[in-house]
Amino acid sequence: MQPRNMSMSGVVDLAAVKAAGEARQKAEQARADAARHGVAPAAGRLVFDVDEAGFEMEVLQRSAEVPVVIDFWADWCEPCKQLGPLLERLADEYAGRFVLAKVDVEANQLLFQQFGVQSIPAVFAVVAGQALPLFQGAAPEAQIRQVLDQLIAVAEQRFGIVGAPVAPGEGEEAAAPTVPSGPHDAALSAAHDALDAGDLGGAVRAYENVLTDDPANAEAKLGLAQARLLQRVQGVDPQAVRKAAADAPGDAAAQIAAADLDLVGGHVQDAFGRLIDTVKRTAGEDRDAARMRLLELFEVIGPDDPRVTAARTALSRALF
Repeated sequence: MQPRNMSMSGVVDLAAVKAAGEARQKAEQARADAARHGVAPAAGRLVFDVDEAGFEMEVLQRSAEVPVVIDFWADWCEPCKQLGPLLERLADEYAGRFVLAKVDVEANQLLFQQFGVQSIPAVFAVVAGQALPLFQGAAPEAQIRQVLDQLIAVAEQRFGIVGAPVAPGEGEEAAAPTVPSGPHDAALSAAHDALDAGDLGGAVRAYENVLTDDPANAEAKLGLAQARLLQRVQGVDPQAVRKAAADAPGDAAAQIAAADLDLVGGHVQDAFGRLIDTVKRTAGEDRDAARMRLLELFEVIGPDDPRVTAARTALSRALF
Protein backbone atom coordinates (compact mmCIF):
# COMPACT_ATOMS: atom_id res chain seq x y z
CA MET A 1 0.00 0.00 0.00
CA GLN A 2 1.36 3.40 -0.92
CA PRO A 3 2.45 5.35 2.18
CA ARG A 4 0.87 8.79 2.23
CA ASN A 5 2.36 12.18 3.10
CA MET A 6 5.87 10.78 3.14
CA SER A 7 8.71 13.29 3.04
CA MET A 8 11.97 11.41 3.02
CA SER A 9 14.06 14.56 3.42
CA GLY A 10 12.54 15.36 6.79
CA VAL A 11 10.52 18.45 5.84
CA VAL A 12 7.77 19.49 8.20
CA ASP A 13 5.47 20.37 5.32
CA LEU A 14 2.44 22.57 5.76
CA ALA A 15 0.08 19.81 4.69
CA ALA A 16 0.92 18.21 8.04
CA VAL A 17 -0.34 21.16 10.11
CA LYS A 18 -3.86 19.76 10.33
CA ALA A 19 -2.57 16.27 11.10
CA ALA A 20 -0.36 17.73 13.81
CA GLY A 21 -3.30 19.49 15.42
CA GLU A 22 -5.38 16.34 15.34
CA ALA A 23 -2.50 14.31 16.74
CA ARG A 24 -2.05 16.71 19.61
CA GLN A 25 -5.78 16.55 20.39
CA LYS A 26 -5.61 12.74 20.47
CA ALA A 27 -2.59 12.84 22.78
CA GLU A 28 -4.32 15.30 25.10
CA GLN A 29 -7.49 13.17 25.09
CA ALA A 30 -5.44 10.10 26.01
CA ARG A 31 -3.89 11.94 28.94
CA ALA A 32 -7.30 13.21 30.04
CA ASP A 33 -8.80 9.72 29.89
CA ALA A 34 -5.90 8.35 31.88
CA ALA A 35 -6.30 11.02 34.54
CA ARG A 36 -10.06 10.34 34.86
CA HIS A 37 -9.57 6.61 35.29
CA GLY A 38 -6.37 6.78 37.30
CA VAL A 39 -4.41 4.61 34.86
CA ALA A 40 -2.10 5.18 31.95
CA PRO A 41 -3.47 4.57 28.44
CA ALA A 42 -2.17 1.47 26.74
CA ALA A 43 0.27 1.98 23.90
CA GLY A 44 -0.50 -1.38 22.30
CA ARG A 45 2.33 -3.63 21.15
CA LEU A 46 5.72 -2.02 21.48
CA VAL A 47 7.35 -4.25 18.84
CA PHE A 48 5.51 -5.74 15.86
CA ASP A 49 6.05 -6.95 12.32
CA VAL A 50 4.43 -4.95 9.55
CA ASP A 51 3.86 -5.69 5.86
CA GLU A 52 2.61 -3.68 2.89
CA ALA A 53 -1.02 -4.56 3.54
CA GLY A 54 -0.93 -3.41 7.16
CA PHE A 55 1.33 -0.40 6.71
CA GLU A 56 -1.39 2.24 6.67
CA MET A 57 -3.12 1.04 9.83
CA GLU A 58 -0.10 -0.17 11.79
CA VAL A 59 2.27 2.68 10.91
CA LEU A 60 0.60 5.70 9.31
CA GLN A 61 -2.49 5.78 11.52
CA ARG A 62 -0.59 4.85 14.67
CA SER A 63 1.96 7.61 13.99
CA ALA A 64 -0.72 10.17 14.88
CA GLU A 65 -0.51 8.93 18.49
CA VAL A 66 3.08 7.75 18.97
CA PRO A 67 6.36 7.94 17.00
CA VAL A 68 6.77 4.75 14.95
CA VAL A 69 10.36 3.61 14.38
CA ILE A 70 10.79 1.28 11.38
CA ASP A 71 13.57 -1.31 11.28
CA PHE A 72 14.27 -2.62 7.76
CA TRP A 73 15.97 -6.04 8.08
CA ALA A 74 16.48 -9.43 6.44
CA ASP A 75 17.47 -12.90 7.65
CA TRP A 76 20.72 -12.89 5.69
CA CYS A 77 21.85 -9.53 7.12
CA GLU A 78 24.36 -10.09 9.95
CA PRO A 79 24.34 -6.46 11.22
CA CYS A 80 20.54 -6.70 11.37
CA LYS A 81 20.90 -9.53 13.88
CA GLN A 82 22.84 -7.17 16.15
CA LEU A 83 20.69 -4.08 15.69
CA GLY A 84 17.25 -5.73 15.85
CA PRO A 85 17.47 -7.04 19.43
CA LEU A 86 18.97 -3.74 20.58
CA LEU A 87 16.08 -1.75 19.11
CA GLU A 88 13.59 -4.17 20.67
CA ARG A 89 15.22 -3.77 24.08
CA LEU A 90 15.16 0.03 23.76
CA ALA A 91 11.49 -0.05 22.72
CA ASP A 92 10.75 -1.95 25.92
CA GLU A 93 12.90 0.40 27.99
CA TYR A 94 11.32 3.56 26.53
CA ALA A 95 7.96 2.06 27.55
CA GLY A 96 5.64 3.55 24.97
CA ARG A 97 7.40 6.78 23.99
CA PHE A 98 7.91 5.09 20.60
CA VAL A 99 6.91 1.79 19.03
CA LEU A 100 9.02 -0.39 16.76
CA ALA A 101 7.75 -1.72 13.42
CA LYS A 102 9.92 -4.41 11.82
CA VAL A 103 9.88 -4.76 8.02
CA ASP A 104 11.36 -7.85 6.38
CA VAL A 105 12.66 -6.39 3.11
CA GLU A 106 12.63 -9.77 1.36
CA ALA A 107 8.87 -10.05 1.84
CA ASN A 108 8.10 -6.33 1.40
CA GLN A 109 10.08 -5.08 -1.58
CA LEU A 110 7.57 -2.31 -2.31
CA LEU A 111 8.09 -0.68 1.10
CA PHE A 112 11.84 -1.12 0.70
CA GLN A 113 11.71 0.80 -2.59
CA GLN A 114 9.26 3.47 -1.46
CA PHE A 115 11.45 4.47 1.46
CA GLY A 116 14.48 4.68 -0.82
CA VAL A 117 16.48 2.27 1.35
CA GLN A 118 19.99 1.83 -0.07
CA SER A 119 21.24 -0.90 2.28
CA ILE A 120 20.22 -2.63 5.49
CA PRO A 121 19.87 -2.39 8.35
CA ALA A 122 18.16 0.96 7.85
CA VAL A 123 16.03 2.75 10.42
CA PHE A 124 13.34 5.34 9.70
CA ALA A 125 10.58 6.94 11.75
CA VAL A 126 7.06 8.09 10.92
CA VAL A 127 5.48 10.90 12.94
CA ALA A 128 2.02 12.26 12.10
CA GLY A 129 2.29 10.55 8.71
CA GLN A 130 5.66 12.16 7.96
CA ALA A 131 8.61 9.85 7.26
CA LEU A 132 12.05 10.74 8.62
CA PRO A 133 15.35 8.89 7.98
CA LEU A 134 17.12 8.16 11.27
CA PHE A 135 20.29 6.14 10.60
CA GLN A 136 21.76 3.30 8.59
CA GLY A 137 23.88 0.39 9.78
CA ALA A 138 24.41 -1.12 13.23
CA ALA A 139 25.04 2.13 15.10
CA PRO A 140 26.37 2.20 18.69
CA GLU A 141 23.75 2.14 21.44
CA ALA A 142 24.69 5.60 22.73
CA GLN A 143 24.15 7.09 19.27
CA ILE A 144 20.84 5.29 18.86
CA ARG A 145 19.63 6.59 22.22
CA GLN A 146 20.54 10.14 21.18
CA VAL A 147 18.63 9.77 17.90
CA LEU A 148 15.59 8.35 19.70
CA ASP A 149 15.61 11.17 22.24
CA GLN A 150 15.72 13.72 19.42
CA LEU A 151 12.88 11.95 17.63
CA ILE A 152 10.71 11.98 20.75
CA ALA A 153 11.45 15.68 21.30
CA VAL A 154 10.57 16.57 17.70
CA ALA A 155 7.35 14.55 17.89
CA GLU A 156 6.29 16.46 20.99
CA GLN A 157 7.43 19.95 20.02
CA ARG A 158 6.29 19.97 16.39
CA PHE A 159 3.28 17.67 16.49
CA GLY A 160 2.19 17.44 20.12
CA ILE A 161 2.69 13.65 20.06
CA VAL A 162 4.01 12.26 23.33
CA GLY A 163 3.13 8.59 23.04
CA ALA A 164 1.62 6.80 26.00
CA PRO A 165 3.14 4.72 28.78
CA VAL A 166 2.61 0.99 28.49
CA ALA A 167 -0.32 -0.43 30.44
CA PRO A 168 1.12 -2.17 33.50
CA GLY A 169 1.21 -5.94 33.59
CA GLU A 170 0.60 -8.16 36.60
CA GLY A 171 2.55 -7.00 39.62
CA GLU A 172 3.77 -3.84 37.86
CA GLU A 173 3.05 -0.37 39.04
CA ALA A 174 1.19 1.98 36.75
CA ALA A 175 3.49 4.09 34.65
CA ALA A 176 3.49 7.81 35.21
CA PRO A 177 2.37 10.07 32.36
CA THR A 178 5.32 10.73 30.11
CA VAL A 179 4.91 14.49 29.92
CA PRO A 180 2.72 16.50 32.28
CA SER A 181 0.47 19.16 30.86
CA GLY A 182 2.22 22.53 30.80
CA PRO A 183 0.80 25.93 31.68
CA HIS A 184 0.36 26.91 28.03
CA ASP A 185 -1.39 23.74 26.82
CA ALA A 186 -4.84 25.35 26.73
CA ALA A 187 -3.60 28.39 24.81
CA LEU A 188 -1.68 26.22 22.36
CA SER A 189 -4.71 24.02 21.83
CA ALA A 190 -6.78 27.11 21.05
CA ALA A 191 -4.15 28.23 18.55
CA HIS A 192 -4.09 24.80 16.89
CA ASP A 193 -7.89 24.80 16.71
CA ALA A 194 -7.88 28.21 15.03
CA LEU A 195 -5.29 27.04 12.53
CA ASP A 196 -7.25 23.87 11.73
CA ALA A 197 -10.43 25.94 11.26
CA GLY A 198 -8.71 28.29 8.81
CA ASP A 199 -8.86 31.23 11.22
CA LEU A 200 -5.31 32.30 10.46
CA GLY A 201 -5.62 35.70 12.11
CA GLY A 202 -6.91 34.07 15.28
CA ALA A 203 -4.12 31.49 15.18
CA VAL A 204 -1.48 34.20 14.80
CA ARG A 205 -2.86 36.11 17.80
CA ALA A 206 -3.10 32.96 19.91
CA TYR A 207 0.47 31.90 19.19
CA GLU A 208 1.68 35.45 19.84
CA ASN A 209 -0.07 35.40 23.23
CA VAL A 210 1.75 32.20 24.19
CA LEU A 211 5.09 33.67 23.12
CA THR A 212 4.45 36.83 25.11
CA ASP A 213 4.40 34.72 28.29
CA ASP A 214 6.89 32.09 27.12
CA PRO A 215 9.23 33.53 24.44
CA ALA A 216 11.19 30.26 24.14
CA ASN A 217 8.18 28.03 23.45
CA ALA A 218 9.31 26.05 20.38
CA GLU A 219 5.84 24.76 19.49
CA ALA A 220 4.37 28.27 19.50
CA LYS A 221 7.25 29.59 17.38
CA LEU A 222 6.67 26.89 14.79
CA GLY A 223 2.91 27.40 14.82
CA LEU A 224 3.23 31.17 14.48
CA ALA A 225 5.64 30.86 11.56
CA GLN A 226 3.30 28.44 9.79
CA ALA A 227 0.20 30.55 10.43
CA ARG A 228 1.89 33.70 9.14
CA LEU A 229 3.09 31.90 6.02
CA LEU A 230 -0.35 30.52 5.27
CA GLN A 231 -1.83 33.95 5.88
CA ARG A 232 0.56 35.53 3.37
CA VAL A 233 -0.22 33.08 0.57
CA GLN A 234 -3.97 32.99 1.18
CA GLY A 235 -5.84 34.22 -1.87
CA VAL A 236 -2.79 34.97 -4.03
CA ASP A 237 -2.60 34.03 -7.71
CA PRO A 238 0.35 31.60 -7.93
CA GLN A 239 0.84 32.06 -11.67
CA ALA A 240 0.93 35.85 -11.34
CA VAL A 241 3.36 35.69 -8.43
CA ARG A 242 5.72 33.35 -10.25
CA LYS A 243 5.56 35.38 -13.48
CA ALA A 244 6.41 38.56 -11.57
CA ALA A 245 9.40 36.84 -9.99
CA ALA A 246 10.61 35.43 -13.31
CA ASP A 247 10.25 38.81 -15.04
CA ALA A 248 12.10 40.76 -12.33
CA PRO A 249 14.92 38.73 -10.70
CA GLY A 250 16.11 41.84 -8.86
CA ASP A 251 12.70 42.73 -7.40
CA ALA A 252 12.97 41.73 -3.73
CA ALA A 253 9.23 41.86 -3.06
CA ALA A 254 8.49 39.60 -6.04
CA GLN A 255 11.15 37.08 -4.99
CA ILE A 256 9.95 37.07 -1.39
CA ALA A 257 6.38 36.34 -2.49
CA ALA A 258 7.56 33.53 -4.77
CA ALA A 259 9.68 32.05 -1.96
CA ASP A 260 6.57 31.77 0.21
CA LEU A 261 4.86 29.78 -2.55
CA ASP A 262 7.96 27.62 -2.97
CA LEU A 263 7.86 26.64 0.69
CA VAL A 264 4.12 26.00 0.79
CA GLY A 265 4.60 23.73 -2.22
CA GLY A 266 7.28 21.76 -0.36
CA HIS A 267 10.20 23.16 -2.40
CA VAL A 268 12.25 24.10 0.65
CA GLN A 269 15.66 24.42 -0.97
CA ASP A 270 14.20 26.44 -3.86
CA ALA A 271 12.69 28.89 -1.38
CA PHE A 272 15.94 29.23 0.56
CA GLY A 273 18.05 29.53 -2.58
CA ARG A 274 15.76 32.17 -4.07
CA LEU A 275 16.05 34.37 -1.00
CA ILE A 276 19.80 33.91 -0.65
CA ASP A 277 20.20 34.94 -4.30
CA THR A 278 18.02 37.98 -3.58
CA VAL A 279 20.25 38.92 -0.65
CA LYS A 280 23.24 38.75 -3.00
CA ARG A 281 21.58 40.90 -5.68
CA THR A 282 20.08 43.62 -3.51
CA ALA A 283 21.11 46.17 -0.92
CA GLY A 284 19.62 48.32 1.83
CA GLU A 285 16.00 47.73 2.80
CA ASP A 286 15.39 45.19 0.03
CA ARG A 287 18.30 43.08 1.17
CA ASP A 288 17.19 43.26 4.78
CA ALA A 289 13.63 42.29 3.82
CA ALA A 290 14.86 39.19 1.98
CA ARG A 291 17.09 38.26 4.90
CA MET A 292 14.28 38.64 7.43
CA ARG A 293 11.88 36.56 5.34
CA LEU A 294 14.50 33.83 5.06
CA LEU A 295 14.85 33.76 8.85
CA GLU A 296 11.06 33.45 9.14
CA LEU A 297 11.04 30.49 6.78
CA PHE A 298 13.77 28.86 8.86
CA GLU A 299 11.29 28.91 11.75
CA VAL A 300 8.71 27.07 9.62
CA ILE A 301 11.09 24.19 8.88
CA GLY A 302 12.84 24.12 12.26
CA PRO A 303 16.40 24.95 13.36
CA ASP A 304 17.60 21.33 13.43
CA ASP A 305 16.81 20.60 9.79
CA PRO A 306 20.08 20.16 7.80
CA ARG A 307 18.73 22.34 4.98
CA VAL A 308 18.32 25.19 7.45
CA THR A 309 21.88 24.68 8.67
CA ALA A 310 23.21 24.76 5.11
CA ALA A 311 21.13 27.81 4.22
CA ARG A 312 22.36 29.69 7.31
CA THR A 313 25.92 29.08 6.18
CA ALA A 314 25.09 30.27 2.66
CA LEU A 315 23.35 33.35 4.05
CA SER A 316 26.41 34.24 6.14
CA ARG A 317 28.59 34.01 3.05
CA ALA A 318 26.16 36.20 1.10
CA LEU A 319 26.15 38.83 3.83
CA PHE A 320 29.87 38.88 4.60
